[in-house]
Amino acid sequence: MLVLCFGLTTLWAQNKTVSGTVKDEKGSPIQGASVAVKGTTRGTTTNATGSFTISVKPGTTTLVVSYVGYTSQEIDISSSATADVSLKPETGSLNDIIVIGYGTVRKKDLTGSVASVGAKDFNKGTFTAPDQLIQGKVAGVQVLNNSGQPGGATTVKIRGSSALTGTGSPLYVVDGIPLDGRSARPALNATGLGNSPAGNPLNFLNPADIASIDVLKDASGTAIYGSRGAYGVVLITTKKGTNGQPRLDLGASVGTSHIMKQIDILDAGEYRAALKSYNLDATNRDFGGDVNAMDAILRNATTQNYSLAVSGGNENGHYRLSTNLLDQQGIVKKTDFKKYSVGLNAGFKFLENKRLGLDFYVVASQYLENLAPITNDAGSTGSLIGQALQWNPTKPLRLANDSLNISGAIVNPLAMSEAYNDRSKVTSILGAISPYYKITNDLEYRMLYSINYSTGIRRSMINEFINLTDYTGKGAAYYGNNELITQQITHTLNYNKQISKNFSLNALLGIEYLKFVNKGATIKAFGPAGGFGNYGLDYTDYLQYSDPASRSITSFVDPKTALMSYFGRVVLNYRDRYVFTGTLREDGSTKFGADNKHGYFPSFAAAWNINREEFFKSNTITNLKLRGSWGKTGNQEFPSGSSLRKYSFTDNGGTAQVNNQNDSLKWQSDEQYNIGIDLGILKNRITITADYFHKKTTGLLFPTTPIFPAPPTSAVTWKNLDGQVINKGFEVNVNASVIEGKAFYWSVGANASFIKNMVSGLPAPIFTGNLSGQGVSGTQVEVIANGLPINAFWTRAYGGLDKATGQSIYPDGDVPSYQGNPNPRTLLGFSTTVGYKKLSFTANLNGALGKDVYNNTFNNVVNIGNLNKGLNVAKVFVESPVQEAFSNRVTSSARFIENGSYMKFANATLNYNLGNVANVFKNINFYVTGSNLFVITKFKGFDPEVNVDKNQNGVPSAGIEYTPYPTARTFTLGVNFSL
Repeated sequence: MLVLCFGLTTLWAQNKTVSGTVKDEKGSPIQGASVAVKGTTRGTTTNATGSFTISVKPGTTTLVVSYVGYTSQEIDISSSATADVSLKPETGSLNDIIVIGYGTVRKKDLTGSVASVGAKDFNKGTFTAPDQLIQGKVAGVQVLNNSGQPGGATTVKIRGSSALTGTGSPLYVVDGIPLDGRSARPALNATGLGNSPAGNPLNFLNPADIASIDVLKDASGTAIYGSRGAYGVVLITTKKGTNGQPRLDLGASVGTSHIMKQIDILDAGEYRAALKSYNLDATNRDFGGDVNAMDAILRNATTQNYSLAVSGGNENGHYRLSTNLLDQQGIVKKTDFKKYSVGLNAGFKFLENKRLGLDFYVVASQYLENLAPITNDAGSTGSLIGQALQWNPTKPLRLANDSLNISGAIVNPLAMSEAYNDRSKVTSILGAISPYYKITNDLEYRMLYSINYSTGIRRSMINEFINLTDYTGKGAAYYGNNELITQQITHTLNYNKQISKNFSLNALLGIEYLKFVNKGATIKAFGPAGGFGNYGLDYTDYLQYSDPASRSITSFVDPKTALMSYFGRVVLNYRDRYVFTGTLREDGSTKFGADNKHGYFPSFAAAWNINREEFFKSNTITNLKLRGSWGKTGNQEFPSGSSLRKYSFTDNGGTAQVNNQNDSLKWQSDEQYNIGIDLGILKNRITITADYFHKKTTGLLFPTTPIFPAPPTSAVTWKNLDGQVINKGFEVNVNASVIEGKAFYWSVGANASFIKNMVSGLPAPIFTGNLSGQGVSGTQVEVIANGLPINAFWTRAYGGLDKATGQSIYPDGDVPSYQGNPNPRTLLGFSTTVGYKKLSFTANLNGALGKDVYNNTFNNVVNIGNLNKGLNVAKVFVESPVQEAFSNRVTSSARFIENGSYMKFANATLNYNLGNVANVFKNINFYVTGSNLFVITKFKGFDPEVNVDKNQNGVPSAGIEYTPYPTARTFTLGVNFSL
């Protein structure tokens, strides 16, 4: 606090004051332009209106004004205290600064495959987490929203999939702080209803605070993170205060949402026609009503989002304080997501020579969720979406007296919604302090200490009136608490020097210690005979009232997990033509066996800036660079203590062994090489980046089970399996400024990735992809096997319906075989911005081609057999040219593997920049945004962009749809302005 007060009180010390504005070639203000005193480190940056004020010493004659992508200008202020500057685009942007691990480099010094997305290029709309900002923006990166649930988890894959266990997600690093990658929200597995989907571990961040996101894709960039870099690294840089007078930025938006796409099931009239078509007795099947159960549990939802930020600074320091309130209703009734966050990002310089500095960063957030009974693996009773899809459209949801229609074994989805209450609260604090000292102008020492604390509480109850066998007359209550703590201490030395006219050196040495804590507890109980009663309280408020015999208490704490690392990097540049990068990291981890505690992760990369050669003469090609890299990274995404003989505590003083000891357990290794080209044409109005990559994953980490007939309680042994997973492919990214007029401008961007995945050398197939529902419980439809892509669909071949019998034809009988691939062969992204004066329009699209999706919903929730049971069915089964027999067995087969290719109009924004009003309101900007406007696909489910978690013993699945939370289409109206 004393440091903060000292910094703020010295922040405005001034001498002579010079003020002015900086604009671009169109006359629009440039925010963030650098204004510096020539030959010194004294400087400032422009605010949202392009204005600046700088304090200079007497005798100062020249200011240097610069901005990324524009030619710097020197301004004479010897006889003036004002300066109005118009910058012109430069012929290249090779001096742009790119964020890499533990530092930055100039773009022209970049040798690896790194994609940088700035705030102006982010997806538009209201988002709960920052990973959604870059969906469709980066070649080789697949971002899937697993479902439409507000705050729900996403699946992010960089250059394909190679995970046999865990999530296969990249490492996220926020301002140099690596995140745990897990959410503190407690899991819930409600008896008979299944496991609820996970939350997004990035929900604690405010997307409006993000300045840029850099994606490290090849080993040249990721090797500096060693054992955590195998699945790629995402570097998130937050906004910081800029030099100038204090600025207040405000934003407010309101939106409305409804379901994007429905599943085609029968309405009441079509249902009655189907009964006649199948010669079914209407008794106990036609109840005379006309209802839409999906509409009954859905709603038009509203979203409100408010943000405020105060920032400023000068040569002595900078600060930015931000707050955000997000209140997002879900389109499913009784679901919502509310987040409150506050962040402080500041830095100060001390001593007369400004060599001593202190940066600190704190973000605190709390989000509250109301969740619906929508689960990953509900059984025959179904979760809420399945219950609504199955509900007989002729059967009223409420009786004449407006009471809920509850009878028999069929669950009324409206009653389920009212009977179920599930609330979670996750509180997170991420804090870091980083003192540094510039030993010389070229050598800087920096220390970083950070702590990331997150705790989650979940309270859930199921009312006793619901007609589910486990709950009728009893009810149930669930309470959970989780705690995640990560601490980091990092020491680095950075040396950056222009050694001679032709030779520059950028070197890094570092040591880092990370410690992880994960623990929690849960209590669940059913009510006593007669139930919990009607006391007007949530059941979790008086758990002691429950039936003692039904209570279950569990708690856990992970074994100690720590990581000790040493790392270094050297970047050599000769004449801005030849660039070499070398990286080495040593990681020592408590997770691995006694014989393999340490791992070494090297990388090498080189680049040739051909356009800098004297022989290269071209008026068309502005930039031409060839790049090549090779390196190794590791993966330690598996449970703590897996190399040890680990036990769990059981009831009444008992213990049970969880896994066996394995002293030889070692790193899973990813070896990758990359060849790339960067091309700039017509003064970089057109830029093209293309890469070929080849990634081989070996030493595959996997929990092996005892050979049958070992008892089911036998412990597993974590091993490194023989075999490998190869991901290889080609990426291309193109950006073009098509028109650059003073009033009219138009730019486009597109990216495409072509990826092939193959498994080989495994000792035995590994099965996953659990299906759910009557007739298929315990069935897996995916395999990880030699000669096939990872998570290949492995099930019966389907030959259509027999015209004579209405039975399914299985050409190979019940012998399973390869039937489809859930991994997209092509990823696509497209964006465009067109503007005229103060009006602009931006559109973003993304898609995936060549992927399959298994429709578990059609297989087991809305199949033709429902009609005979008095339940609803998908329209496609009734409209089939061959009438399917009710006796046709419900089983897995390629019949339910659908073409999951799609192209989605992800978001579009119409923007009007009103500018300044009354010299008070500055840079007023109105906008309207539409998100998830439509999707082009042949897939019959809610959304082909789906990935319901259907893992088998921790082996991840891919591309299975099962009654997920539907995707919402949203329209948002908002305004941003400054004071």
